[in-house]
Amino acid sequence: MGQGPDARFFERLPALTVGELAERIGGEVSRGGDRKVSAVAPLATAGEGDVAFLGDRKFLSALGDTRAGCVIVPASAVEAAPAGASVIVSGEAQAAWARASLQFHRAVSLTHSAAPGDVAEDATVVFEPGVVLGVGARVGRGSRIGANTVIGPGVQIGRDCLIGSNVSIGFALIGDRVRLLAGARIGEAGFGAARSSTGPVDVPQLGRVILQDGVSVGANSCIDRGAYDDTVIGENTKIDNLVMIGHNCVIGRNCLMAANTGISGSVTVGDGAIFGGKAGVGDHLNIGEGARVAAGAGVLQDIPPGETWSGYPAKPLRQFLREAVWLAKQASGKANAGKSRE
Repeated sequence: MGQGPDARFFERLPALTVGELAERIGGEVSRGGDRKVSAVAPLATAGEGDVAFLGDRKFLSALGDTRAGCVIVPASAVEAAPAGASVIVSGEAQAAWARASLQFHRAVSLTHSAAPGDVAEDATVVFEPGVVLGVGARVGRGSRIGANTVIGPGVQIGRDCLIGSNVSIGFALIGDRVRLLAGARIGEAGFGAARSSTGPVDVPQLGRVILQDGVSVGANSCIDRGAYDDTVIGENTKIDNLVMIGHNCVIGRNCLMAANTGISGSVTVGDGAIFGGKAGVGDHLNIGEGARVAAGAGVLQDIPPGETWSGYPAKPLRQFLREAVWLAKQASGKANAGKSRE
């Protein structure tokens, strides 16, 4: 995103000194307590007014290269912080960063509804009974919004879209000719929690959902907004009912996902990939272009382009079938041996 959380969806709260921030989040200033900071960001994209954190020592090189004005780090990493950055020391850096984000960013709330005339591009837009429209939302020409659907503040919906009943859309930018069936949930907070001495702390989700042109999303499916970057669904991808797509996923164009597919956070899927019913994918994986995941498969590693994988844990289809045949022969042999002894 580069510019920080989208102002259509998140309010920017007043800046604080590093010392003030440390006091509020339970950290200790190591240096630079007088510096003013006003936002949070990841190490790689943070700027002079931003607060970033080191959550794992494998990102020490990113810490050394960051341009963040302030970093939150464990005591063991203070010397690795850039010389010009302010430093807050915390034994639970990610949880402290999560608390910091609440000091600087607040989701725009749906305090009152906008008038349909302020939201619709023209008179061809249809709002069925009970629709709720957030301030700053926009709906393009020829689109239809189903009964009791909630369009959150700042949401942008393109032309010729069909939004079913009881859909909720927030923190989202939606292209043309998109179909969202009844009960779809677009832009809810992704599942993120940081460990702390008092128990898990929710990590605020500051990103968006982007649905490109021609996307279809089935009934009661959920697509979470990004933790900081965006969750993106590529053009003409078709998603069945009861599908879950976690935060920060980037799904390519012309993909197919059958019912009950679950995609964990930060997964990248290439164009034209296909997922059978009840397929599951672990987090931070890459599914190659044109890959196929069989129904019920559990993917725990990257899948190269064009390959078909099956089973749990998922593996290339030929390997899976060979192993299944071998197991069947072993089981049959033991059963026959037992009968012969009888």
